Amino acid sequence: MHITVIGTGYVGLVTGACFSEMGNHVTCVDVDKAKIENLKNGVLPIYEPGLEGLVTSNHKLGLLNFTTDLSEAMTHSDLFFIAVGTPPGEDGSADLRYVLTVAREIGENLSRYGVIVDKSTVPVGTADKVRQVVQGELDKRGVSVEFDVVSNPEFLKEGAAVGDFMRPDRVVIGTDSPRSEAIMKTLYAPFSRIQDKIVSMGIRDAEMTKYAANSLLATKISFMNEIAFMCEKLGVDVESVRKGIGSDSRIGYSFIYAGCGYGGSCFPKDVQALIRSAGEVGFTPLILKAVETRNAFQKKRLFEKVVAHFGDDLTGRRFGVWGLAFKPGTDDMREAPAVVVIDQLIAAGATVTAYDPVAMEEAGQSLAGHLKSGSLTLADHQYDAVKDVDAMLLVTEWKPFRQPDFEAMKRLMAQPVIFDGRNQYNPEQLKTEGFHYEGIGR
Repeated sequence: MHITVIGTGYVGLVTGACFSEMGNHVTCVDVDKAKIENLKNGVLPIYEPGLEGLVTSNHKLGLLNFTTDLSEAMTHSDLFFIAVGTPPGEDGSADLRYVLTVAREIGENLSRYGVIVDKSTVPVGTADKVRQVVQGELDKRGVSVEFDVVSNPEFLKEGAAVGDFMRPDRVVIGTDSPRSEAIMKTLYAPFSRIQDKIVSMGIRDAEMTKYAANSLLATKISFMNEIAFMCEKLGVDVESVRKGIGSDSRIGYSFIYAGCGYGGSCFPKDVQALIRSAGEVGFTPLILKAVETRNAFQKKRLFEKVVAHFGDDLTGRRFGVWGLAFKPGTDDMREAPAVVVIDQLIAAGATVTAYDPVAMEEAGQSLAGHLKSGSLTLADHQYDAVKDVDAMLLVTEWKPFRQPDFEAMKRLMAQPVIFDGRNQYNPEQLKTEGFHYEGIGR
């Protein structure tokens, strides 16, 4: 098939690369000329394991191409995936300006039947708006061209996106047209050969499915973080509780790890957007609001533990932070708990040395103000980040942080204190090693 993917961010680039891997001819379109030139030269705008190889190999084969010219790309395609950003507005609602701009450009150039696919995460009713915009442009041109709009939400985990796309749990196709449904099923057939992974439903159903899925996962995280706080107050180890409830097949072990809050480009934005959508129809989403409130509180939990140990005034103290990305396997720092922790530590007078295996370049941009002021230093190695510090804060559970050399750390640190925001370490072991250790809910 010949496919156009508009947007070369996280979703668009993974989508285009994986479709091309199956032999499809894919053209990825973006307005950013520098990004397009970089992609042509094998330089990716994001870090995602396995993605670089797919992009470079399929580009060399001629199956994956990059351009800034949407009209040119459309002359060769019958499938158009909209994969642009939907950032939260000031009120938390999803900003659809980029989606609708693309829809307008598609309408300006559509010359034969095509399937327009909403791949971006969008609120219920967005497909209707896309259809209206495209039809409006066709009417302006005075032409009659058939088209269908499909909702095909992505369910990709950053750090495992390529595997998730190639071996999906499910492929949700929201459409009211048998013609477009057949095309989409043909497109996704190679991804569900062992068993049928395709779930067909109405367009609005598919739009809601994406928000409901992410909001439920965020709810599990916030619920466990609330239980963790109670565990601390009651003298209970939340890790034992996690194992006890996770063994119940109705609950499972996924997303029930206590920690210092969730971040990234999906969960915070999607919970906010669903809350906003509920408000627009006169409904108060009590659970979702509680999920958001708990997560905002949880991001401050490590700082509260630091203050409880060292006092409110941290002037003259230095802290090491391990992990800056919002989760392992990515360089994404959007809504990252580490940013909140670092902001609070510096505001209280401390200086910080931080390290992340992948997100250092992104950190240079996200934390530029602190770097410029001299309050923050980015270390070249994880052990450089704990030299002469009063405590180390583990914020992101990267694999290199899981079994560190505690003896070396103790020699390097000014004080042997660890605040473990992901419950990676054994409290008894660290006590034996001579550390003061605090986890979450332990």
